[in-house]
Amino acid sequence: MSSSDFRHITIKSDAKKAERLFRAAVTAFCSLTRPSRREIVQLEDLALPLFDEVSVEAKRYVAAALSECAWPPPALVLRLADESIDIAAPLLMRSRALTDIDLIALIARHGYGHARAIGRRPGLNPAIARLVAVLERKVAPLRQSDTGAADRSHAAANVHLETAAGSAADDARTRLRAMMRPAAATPSATRERTRTSYDRLRETVLSGHAAFFQTALADALAKDFAAIREISADPSYAWLLDALRVLDVSDEKAFLVTAAYYPAHFGDLQSIRLFLLRYASLGREDALQRIGRWQPSAQSARLAPADDGGNAASGRRAAG
Repeated sequence: MSSSDFRHITIKSDAKKAERLFRAAVTAFCSLTRPSRREIVQLEDLALPLFDEVSVEAKRYVAAALSECAWPPPALVLRLADESIDIAAPLLMRSRALTDIDLIALIARHGYGHARAIGRRPGLNPAIARLVAVLERKVAPLRQSDTGAADRSHAAANVHLETAAGSAADDARTRLRAMMRPAAATPSATRERTRTSYDRLRETVLSGHAAFFQTALADALAKDFAAIREISADPSYAWLLDALRVLDVSDEKAFLVTAAYYPAHFGDLQSIRLFLLRYASLGREDALQRIGRWQPSAQSARLAPADDGGNAASGRRAAG
């Protein structure tokens, strides 16, 4: 089935045939060798409004189909993964659309059943695998003790299991946050520092005065102003990506700052897509190492950190 066939299905929607349309659209999508971003959005725009109108069987069918899809629609996969385990299991075990953050959030919301399926994923992040093992250890004794207890109802056993799962999920959230944040930083301190740093960067870069922005960035990174001033003369924005990654700035906020400082670099959708791909692939440790090598030259070190009267989009960025 071709891309045009898939688009034809989305156009011929019929509210009275929601389930048939739901299945057909996903089947057509899965037949595409490499769907475009537009086709992914089309499927999500079609399928998500139908989601509550279709049967459990249809959701199971779609979840199984998308679990084998090389380029799955992320929003639809997340919606299905958030369903009961009988629907979500294939996606939890195989789908490439689920990130580590998604997986831990699903464990936190749904507990043992989802965790057990996630534990069967190939190449599972070792940290998440350890968290699944924690759940297994907490739930197994309860399950074994409940098996031979004639005076305990099945519903009561489920309450015990859910309590254990919830406790382990709390442990999972704590461990994942510890894994993702820099060493020796508390969660509240990291969030406060990131928020304050980003607010200053946004305000100064939008002010149009390069020196203001350079000063804010030097403060945020604890670097010499002269080093920041020198590196910021680079016609490529790669250095700024490193700085923003080290500061744990989100994709959208990083793009706002970079586009404000290098407006001439973002004249079309392809350049924006390239930015997002580069930023997403950037590792924090690698960025830290590169920033550690930023040193001002002898001439730059003699410059006073005064406003040079220029703005962030002047000279080499005249198109901004």
